[in-house]
Amino acid sequence: MEENYKLAKWLSGEMSEDELAAFEAEPDFVIYNKIKKYASELETPNFDENKTLSTILASPKKEIKTVSLAQNWFFRIAAVLVIGLGLFIGYQNFATSTEYAENGVQNSFTLPDNSEVVLNSGSKIEYKKWNWENHRALELNGEAYFKVAKGQKFEVHTSLGKVTVLGTQFNVKQRENRFDVTCYEGKVKVNYGETEVIITKGMSIAFEDGKSITIPENAIQNPEWLNNEMVFYQANLKSIIGEFERRFNVTLELKSNDNSQLFTGTIPSENIDIALQILATTYHLEPTKVSKNKIILKAVNAQK
Repeated sequence: MEENYKLAKWLSGEMSEDELAAFEAEPDFVIYNKIKKYASELETPNFDENKTLSTILASPKKEIKTVSLAQNWFFRIAAVLVIGLGLFIGYQNFATSTEYAENGVQNSFTLPDNSEVVLNSGSKIEYKKWNWENHRALELNGEAYFKVAKGQKFEVHTSLGKVTVLGTQFNVKQRENRFDVTCYEGKVKVNYGETEVIITKGMSIAFEDGKSITIPENAIQNPEWLNNEMVFYQANLKSIIGEFERRFNVTLELKSNDNSQLFTGTIPSENIDIALQILATTYHLEPTKVSKNKIILKAVNAQK
C-alpha cells in the first residue's frame, strides 16, 4: 500500500523535492518513468460539452453512480503496475544473462534447458534466455565444464574458437592465446581459425598462437580442476602463473629471465604452499610472500 501511495503522489506531482529524489533513486523508477512517458503519448477523443449535456437532459432519468477519486486512482495504479510487470518480465527474458566465477572460486549453475555448467575461477559466461530451446548459444571467457541436455545444436563461442555439440559432456578453456577442448562423452566439433576438427570421448585438442598441440588420447579422464588439480600440457611459465593467480586469487611477480621451459604435469590446487613448492622446484625459483595476496618468484641464482 505504501508503494502504491508513493506512485500515486508521483503521478499527480504532489511529491516534495526530497521525496522525489528518493523515489527517483529506487531501482524500479526507470520502468515507472517509461510507463508514464508512453501513457502521456496516448490520445483521447475531443470532448463536446454542449452535445453531451443535451444528450444527458434528453435521456430518461437514471440512478447516478459516483466513482470516488480514490477508486479512480486505484485503477490507474493497478494499470501501471500490470504494464510495469509486463515490461519487467519482457526485460528479464530479452536481456543478456551473465554468470561469473571470481578468482579463487567456482560457480555452478543450470541453463534454461537444464544443461549443467561449472565455471572455473576467473571466468564469465553470457547468454540470452529468450528462444533458448531453438538457439542454444553462449559466450565464454575463461574455462567451463558443460553437461549438455539433449536438444537443438549447442554452441560455445570464445574469442579464439567455437565448439558445437549435440548432447555431450566437455570442457572448454580459453586463456589469452591458448584454446583447449576435451570431450568426455558424445562428440564435439571444434572450430579454430580455418581449422575444423571433430573429437569424441577421451580426446583433447589444443591450439596456441595458431599452432596445434598434441595431447595423448585418454590423457584427461575428467575435468581435473573439478578435483582440485591443475593439469598442464606443454604449458609455458606465463600461462602457469596465470592459472595460479586465478585459482588462489593472488598476484605472482616473476623475477627470472629463464622462462622458456615448457611444463607437462599435475599440480594439486588445494594448498597454495604445496603448489608453489612444485612450481618453484620445477623452474628453480624462490617464492617470497610480501603481502597477503602478493608473492614474488625470484630465480634461485639471482642476486638478492
